[in-house]
Amino acid sequence: MKSKRTGKPVFFVVFILILALTYTAFFGIEDYYGDTRKVYLKGAEDIRWGIDISGGVEAVFSPDKEGVKITDDDMESAKAIIETRLVNQNITDYEVYTDAANHQIIVRFPWAADESNFDAQAAVQELGETALLSFCRNEDKNDVILSGSADIKRATAGVNENNAYVVYLEFTDAGTSKFAEATTALAASGGKISIWMDETEISAPTVKTAILNGNAYIDGMANAEEAKSLANKINAGSLPFALTVDDSKLQIVSPSLGSNALDVMLIAGAIAFGVIALLMLLRYRLHGLIAVFALLGQLAGSIACISGFFPKAASFTLTIPGIAGIILSIGVGVDCNVIAAERIRDEFKKGKTIDGAIDSGFRNSLSAIIDGNVTIVIVSLVLMGAFGTPDSFMAKIFSPLMSLFGASITGSIYSFGYTLLVGVIFNLIMGVLASKWMLKSISQFKFLRKPWLYGGKKNG
Repeated sequence: MKSKRTGKPVFFVVFILILALTYTAFFGIEDYYGDTRKVYLKGAEDIRWGIDISGGVEAVFSPDKEGVKITDDDMESAKAIIETRLVNQNITDYEVYTDAANHQIIVRFPWAADESNFDAQAAVQELGETALLSFCRNEDKNDVILSGSADIKRATAGVNENNAYVVYLEFTDAGTSKFAEATTALAASGGKISIWMDETEISAPTVKTAILNGNAYIDGMANAEEAKSLANKINAGSLPFALTVDDSKLQIVSPSLGSNALDVMLIAGAIAFGVIALLMLLRYRLHGLIAVFALLGQLAGSIACISGFFPKAASFTLTIPGIAGIILSIGVGVDCNVIAAERIRDEFKKGKTIDGAIDSGFRNSLSAIIDGNVTIVIVSLVLMGAFGTPDSFMAKIFSPLMSLFGASITGSIYSFGYTLLVGVIFNLIMGVLASKWMLKSISQFKFLRKPWLYGGKKNG
């Protein structure tokens, strides 16, 4: 059966898309209003590097109230809240330890991507804030209707029907019952429900109708960031005490590889990529050139997923194992292109035409490529589950086993699994689909319809 030819413009369309993704993934899109930087698309400079690469902060948190009985369960709850806040800020390379005997929590986490002042005190301030949300009758702070995680199930940032930024709240069954009873009474009397975050009143709407469905929202947010920050704090939970930082124990953690290690790794990676590109060109000619473009697109896609380039893909902390995951996925991408190129060469030996050899070569290589990549996807998901953030589905499955090994390995191995996973996904997109489209398209140009350019004999 004669295969359908791919139009000549397809090569240029795919090539331009790859170049556009590569440029924006590495350099982002931003603008400046005076000294204010507005980011439209995040680039490589927005990546938050792990402690092993850029260093970070070590802080000791303690309860700020004297005479309050602090149990081991309270300390474990405080630890869980700090971990949740770290994850909410997309910090996945962290270490959190509990010293129950001294009522202390030791936390280590890396600097932010744009950190320039290296102010350790400012870096840890938000992690120690309380986040007790309370609903009170009228504006009486002491007349509490509901509060805390026992009554409030989930908070989500969003926009309402008037396109105003709000935080949507979902109550627990107990909270729903309490809120329904209170709003029924207040609606009849024209009363208010005041909403408090810790000791600050953030809203006091008049109750017009009873709210029975267990949902409400907080309005008055100035922007999306403010709404997301409030939702994160509510989701993080609350404690009967605030956590304070012992400034005398605040330390700056030096990177384990040294300040120039990242530059060395980037240079080495660029050299390795160049050598691979040269070998692919020498061995596979035109197909080798297409493979280089596909590998570039794969690398750009991985960087984009790390930096938070895509709206639905949150940024996360990149560690040394994470860089190893990128390198390994590039190796898998090279293997993918090599398998396809060798199959095409085999088809030429059978006497196939250029179009027939390309079609049959990609078709015959697909099963081997899929098998290898699916295996790596499974391994990546297991790594992300076993060493991943506590609230992920896979992490909950593996948590009973991995809790035996402590939290110090969580971020680095998770980073490896994540970069390996996104690298393999983009390998399938670029190494299978994009490569095939570009090769079939470029083969339609008359001056390039020479079998030796695609792996056949030069006099073929």
